Amino acid sequence: MKPLLSIFNSHCYALMRIVVGFLFLWHGAQKLFGIPIAIPGKVPAFITYVAGPIELIGGTLIMIGLFTRWAAFITSGQMAVAYWMVHGTKALLPIQNNGELAVLYCFVFLFISTQGGGIWSIDAIRGKEKLPD
Repeated sequence: MKPLLSIFNSHCYALMRIVVGFLFLWHGAQKLFGIPIAIPGKVPAFITYVAGPIELIGGTLIMIGLFTRWAAFITSGQMAVAYWMVHGTKALLPIQNNGELAVLYCFVFLFISTQGGGIWSIDAIRGKEKLPD
């Protein structure tokens, strides 16, 4: 017997993918354009010109569900690198080094890379995703 709420699996996954992609793209917009608010202090060029585009483009692709698996895999890797370069040098545990968001994004994107765009995605419209029955 299927659990009662399992009928919403596909819709909840799509909603999660869209919201996470939307939230993530704003990190890139902030780094590149200072919107909606500028990052306080001086930001290293590497973070601005490498992480910024990955976050802006990757977040947008994940949100709209285009090349979802690749975009999510690349952003997952970027967040793993960000954790170890920025947060992991301060302390080991995310709770000690303010790296919870980086770890969370890393593993959510890793999960998305295994699941693909799902419903409500351009990948599904293009026929690149096998949708659940």
